[in-house]
Amino acid sequence: MQAIARASRRRLKLRRYPKSVRYLTLLLVTAAFLAQTKTGHSQTGQTRSKAPTGTQVFTYQVVKSYPHDRTAFTQGLLILDGQMYESTGLNGKSNIRRVDLETGRVMQIQNVPQQYFGEGLAAIDDRLIELTWQNGVGFVYDRKTFKMLKIFPYSGEGWGLTSDGKRLILSDGTENLRFLDPTTLKETGRVAVTDAGRPIKELNELEYIRGEVWANVWQTNRIARINIQTGRVTSWINLTGILPVMDTPGTDVLNGIAYDAQRDRIFITGKLWPKLFEIKVVKAN
Repeated sequence: MQAIARASRRRLKLRRYPKSVRYLTLLLVTAAFLAQTKTGHSQTGQTRSKAPTGTQVFTYQVVKSYPHDRTAFTQGLLILDGQMYESTGLNGKSNIRRVDLETGRVMQIQNVPQQYFGEGLAAIDDRLIELTWQNGVGFVYDRKTFKMLKIFPYSGEGWGLTSDGKRLILSDGTENLRFLDPTTLKETGRVAVTDAGRPIKELNELEYIRGEVWANVWQTNRIARINIQTGRVTSWINLTGILPVMDTPGTDVLNGIAYDAQRDRIFITGKLWPKLFEIKVVKAN
């Protein structure tokens, strides 16, 4: 604090003023410095994900909970033709799997080579497409056999992945969503995600639901609902408290959104969570 005061006196040349004025000015300068320190940009997604005034925030009702493998570091989650598919992360522990929804039992699994950190997962036709975090490559699998069919490159990091049926939609940890051609897997465009003009970064797991992209924001309990044409966040879903306190030891962040289009059901989970939840989105009080 003394160093701050000395520097402030030198800059403002306070000695030319009466002592009372110098003292008041130093207090104001010190207060401004401390306020700036407290409100500087956070390095986590929690500050960035706060919904500004005017953006609607929804909450949830739990319809049903299901068992989930608490050793699964969930990165991608999807339901297709009544089957749940999941990709997991961490080097040496990454895999893709087919899971029985009711019991949480792993029915089929394909390990990813240990040098890769698995990330988002999406389906196109009879293929599963998986990203890796910082390796700059993704994998294409046969959805039935899990046989790897192709390795494809992309720039930057891979976080989340989904599909609107015509293209793949990829998140990379920034505010951008990228569009990939489902055949060539080349980027065809991108859109920046914003809320009231403010970029929303660290978009993680993605799911295409009823014409919108839903995105987990890393290290938060919020899901952003995104207009894919404009990139604008139309509303937020606050999932704080969904995992009971007794189940939280050893868990990591909320991550994992799946939509059962055939039965219009929404599921969420998290990394190393022991439960998967079917939810209904409702207005907040």
